[in-house]
Amino acid sequence: MSATDASSSAFSDLPESIVPLPLHRDDGLVVLLVDDMPDNIAPLHDALDEAGYTVLVALDGASAIKRAQQALPDVVLLDAMMPGMDGFEVARRLKADERTRHVPIIFMTGLTETEHLVTALDAGGSDYVTKPVKPREVMARMGVHLRTARQAQAVEAEQSQTRNALDAFGYASITVRVSDGRLLWQTSLARELLVRYGGPDVPQAFVPEEVLAWLQRCERQAQEETVDLPRLVLRHGSGELSLTVHRQIGDEEDARDWLVVMQESSEQGATDALAETFGLTAREAEVLYWVVKGKTNRDIGDILGSSAGTVKKQLEKVFAKMGADTRTSAARMAMSRVGVLNQR
Repeated sequence: MSATDASSSAFSDLPESIVPLPLHRDDGLVVLLVDDMPDNIAPLHDALDEAGYTVLVALDGASAIKRAQQALPDVVLLDAMMPGMDGFEVARRLKADERTRHVPIIFMTGLTETEHLVTALDAGGSDYVTKPVKPREVMARMGVHLRTARQAQAVEAEQSQTRNALDAFGYASITVRVSDGRLLWQTSLARELLVRYGGPDVPQAFVPEEVLAWLQRCERQAQEETVDLPRLVLRHGSGELSLTVHRQIGDEEDARDWLVVMQESSEQGATDALAETFGLTAREAEVLYWVVKGKTNRDIGDILGSSAGTVKKQLEKVFAKMGADTRTSAARMAMSRVGVLNQR
């Protein structure tokens, strides 16, 4: 006999450990009822069953956690005071589990002291009803929190799809709280890049100090209505990591969270492409690369470990091979023919 077929009288005969049945999500919304006194929840169970919900039952805290992890209910109706593991601890564990953290929890309690109600909400409860529970009131509260939970899940799913899409195209993304640099979320690729370019000592939950300082500058400029916010470029070996502010997230009056998109590019990849496209030697391609980056002959000499005069001679050879006559025309030609340069 399944839980949904149980009658009020049968509740008193339920075993302490209930073996979960396979659930089909198209059977309706799933409610997990948790109470150590079966008779207390029999009327509520029957009302939920008649309303079309799939009702599961657990009679203690450990069973409640196990059933929630297996069945992933849409909502949990949880008795606050139970022997052994009480409802507050059950709620804390469900909220700490990635699989069940999104499930709304409504406490059922005879406690009316403010401190107990605060404890229930602090433990992760979305709401509470006082005993003896009134089924119609419970279902009305459930409706509110189910809608809220589904909206939150839809937003989270959309964000997850966006992050995965960015990763797939070589773009990493993060959301950062500007006040302290805390990472609110990050893609797997973003984490790898932050470690590579920020160093292994960067705390996992925060961005490097250089990134935070840049974001705080961007925020100040945004408040001053600066249209184009600056990019940040971090370098590691022959690679570059370009960080661009995508948008602010949150209320308009207090948009303190920033969505940042990052893309890695390699100097080696760019110079190889230049050499192949224009028939340049490796060193000539390096010179052209830094010309595109806006460096002077002296700058290029310092970067490549040669003199400005040597760079000038190499650049003359580059011009001849490309059919260009100025630095500007050579840079334009390189950017139009070598797409990787436009991503840097």
